[in-house]
Amino acid sequence: MRPPAHILVLGGTTEARRLAATLTGTPGETSGDTSGDTSGVRVTTSLAGRVSRPGDLPGEVRVGGFGGTEGLAAWLREHRVSALVDATHPFAATISEHAVRAADAAGVPAVLLRRPGWLPGPGDRWHDAASLDGAARRLPALGNRVFLTTGRTGLAAFAALDGLRFLVRSVEPPAPPLPRHAEVLLARGPFTVEGETALLRDRRIDVLVTKDSGGTATAAKLTAARTLGVPVLVVRRPPPPAGATVADDVPQVLALLRAHGLPD
Repeated sequence: MRPPAHILVLGGTTEARRLAATLTGTPGETSGDTSGDTSGVRVTTSLAGRVSRPGDLPGEVRVGGFGGTEGLAAWLREHRVSALVDATHPFAATISEHAVRAADAAGVPAVLLRRPGWLPGPGDRWHDAASLDGAARRLPALGNRVFLTTGRTGLAAFAALDGLRFLVRSVEPPAPPLPRHAEVLLARGPFTVEGETALLRDRRIDVLVTKDSGGTATAAKLTAARTLGVPVLVVRRPPPPAGATVADDVPQVLALLRAHGLPD
């Protein structure tokens, strides 16, 4: 009897958890896609280790890097991986590039799972930036009391903006350098529209800065900003690596895996 298919999921997102749950048949945590029998599939979720308490995950879990493209390709061969799914954060461009190259080198099919990005709607006051540095350059013209929700890394881009006051929200304490006038709010989503609206109003926020992470779990702050007429500075995500096969959600990933004869 052949061993079960081994799927490596580069994780760290809600979609990665849902995919692992669906592939392992974990009750109560699947994506809602029940077509096909995926029970008995071996799933390994790899985490970069940037969050100290990632929570329980279905299947096997490894933590830490692979040592670049060559290290990941070697791991795929050594552990007889049947397919690789990159479900990392949409801004993890380096990891995604390594994943595509390593899968190609190891002869393993790869899928890039990326939830669709956000699009402005009626009433939104959005401004685009191509990077955190670009956002920092545009920010002084948009407001003085800033709600900064770009995560705990990359805050150095805003450190020189001494004339602005920042409310920085992060899951874990960010490392310096930080803006001089910065208050750190430690919180983990999902957040509600009511809660986000109250936060923006109570803190008298006049500009929101966010990355285009996409999805619905983090969209409450955008709805709150629209309701209050607060401008939003959106850092746009990098494009996927050349040649990547992209899926918008877990059911699309499963369909692509089945097209390769997986799971089996």
